[in-house]
Amino acid sequence: MNTKIWLSSPHMGGHEQEFIKEAFDKNWVAPLGPNVDGFEQDLQKYTQVSHAAALSSGTAAIHLALILLGVSAGDEVLCQSFTFSASANPIAYCGATPVFIDSEAESWNMSPAFLEEAIKDRLEKGKKPKALVVVHLYGMPADMDSIMEIASRYEIPVVEDAAEALGSTYKGKAMGSFGKYSILSFNGNKIITTSGGGALLSEDEEGIEKARFLSTQARDNAPHYQHSHIGYNYRMSNICAGIGRGQMMVLNERVAQRRKNFEFYKESFKDIEGLSVLNEPEGYSSNRWLSTILIDKEAGIDREQLRLALLEDNIESRPLWKPMHLQPVFEGTPFYGDGTAEQLFNGGLCLPSGSNLAQEELDRVARIVKKLFKK
Repeated sequence: MNTKIWLSSPHMGGHEQEFIKEAFDKNWVAPLGPNVDGFEQDLQKYTQVSHAAALSSGTAAIHLALILLGVSAGDEVLCQSFTFSASANPIAYCGATPVFIDSEAESWNMSPAFLEEAIKDRLEKGKKPKALVVVHLYGMPADMDSIMEIASRYEIPVVEDAAEALGSTYKGKAMGSFGKYSILSFNGNKIITTSGGGALLSEDEEGIEKARFLSTQARDNAPHYQHSHIGYNYRMSNICAGIGRGQMMVLNERVAQRRKNFEFYKESFKDIEGLSVLNEPEGYSSNRWLSTILIDKEAGIDREQLRLALLEDNIESRPLWKPMHLQPVFEGTPFYGDGTAEQLFNGGLCLPSGSNLAQEELDRVARIVKKLFKK
């Protein structure tokens, strides 16, 4: 069997072990420590956001953001439907109800038109949404000018889910710097990794300090263990943060390589009728965390046929996210849209996109795709 080609595997830069060794040498193996402080400073500098808290996951960051915004049982939170479940699950953690918004064709992200339609309808029903979760899917920025304007006009705070978009920019501004609270993820498949981890970013210093407090079990300032708030075990370890510090040193290289992967696929498939890629609107720059393709329903080939053809050659690929409003766990939740996200799910596939892919591996992927479409 051919060697495995992964969708998006970790890619170490070489400096990670220096930070980890220092942690071991100084016995900073317990949670928190100088690597956590250093990693937070690296993130602040890169995104130009004043405050950051390194956490155990991006999901934890969203959960804390919603808590900081006062989301609780009975509330409603607007959320992009076309996304990974971690964008929506924390809404349920808070006892709130997600109100799902469809995508626009230009970016595949939240549709400003359906966002405003949803807000108006919820207000008519006497339920003003408590927050809004917008996602930059596969590294492609959402239409942040429109979304932020609508959110501001209706006075709804924005949680910016930039889990997939570290290194992307919108009109020159880093993703992760737009929301009242913004989140990042460093899961093993992301553009950089801490093996598992995330971060919460904000200009709100008091909010980030509260997030740090809540993420370390909300222990009161007392000589004994005393708690006046419900807390969480959400802080990043000093060891994981050491990996992150090493990864930050090569982040720009990782972005460049993934963008190069996308350009290879785009050029390779330009003459295939019925297959398209997602291009960047003007002013958008995607880190191309994952390179995606869309297969037209009239192409004679469907997404599943291509996925299985790649799998037969030991190549990992993955359908685009199944929209949240179609997930059994969120059955019956409100949804505003025209079916764009569902069409993308039905016809879309993520191709191997790792920054450590060799040219011969990319060639192998392209060869399988072209062979199938020639049939």
